[in-house]
Amino acid sequence: MLKNLVEKNRCYRRFHQEVEISMEDLRSFIELARLTSTGGNLQPMKYILSNDREKNEAIFEELKWAGYLKDWDGPEEGEKPSAYVIMLVDKTISSNVFWNQGLAAQSILLGAVEKGFGGCMFASYDKNRLIEKLSIPEEMDILMVIALGKPKEEVVMTELNEDGDIKYWRDDKGVHYVPKRRLEDLILDL
Repeated sequence: MLKNLVEKNRCYRRFHQEVEISMEDLRSFIELARLTSTGGNLQPMKYILSNDREKNEAIFEELKWAGYLKDWDGPEEGEKPSAYVIMLVDKTISSNVFWNQGLAAQSILLGAVEKGFGGCMFASYDKNRLIEKLSIPEEMDILMVIALGKPKEEVVMTELNEDGDIKYWRDDKGVHYVPKRRLEDLILDL
C-alpha cells in the first residue's frame, strides 16, 4: 500500500553501512525517476550513482548532516550510507527544473523503501568540492544528494506540540522524532 511506503520513507541518517546496495538496485531507482513526469517533458535530470566505498567516502566528506542536531556531526564509521545518488540537471536541456527534483527524489526514495532501504536528501553540501571530486562537467548542476542504505535508526513521527516547534530531535536512546502538523491544520475550509 502506498501509504505504508510513504510512512516508512523518513529521512534516515544512520545506516547499517555493511549492507550494500547493488548497482542493479540503484539503476532500478533511477528507472523509477526516469518514468516520473517532468515539467514540459524536458527530462533534464541526470544522475551519478555510487556504491563504491572510496567514492562514497569522498561524497560523505562534503555533506552537512542534520542541522537541528547541533551536537551531532553525522554518522560514525559503521553507520554511514552504503550508496549515493547525485541528482543533476543538464543545463544544455534546461536550467529550469520546475518541480522535477522533488518528484524524482520521491520516486527514488519510495523505490528504496520498497526494497528495505531508506535514505536522506541533502541540499546542504560543499557544491564546489563535489563538482571537483567527481569531475562533474560544467553543463551539469547539482540539485541534491541522496544518501541511501539500510536504516539503523528508528524514526518516529509525532504530533506538533502547541509551541509549534517543527525541529526534529533525538531521545537518549537515539530514537529520532519528527514533529508533524495535524491533518486538520493543513486543510483550509473556505
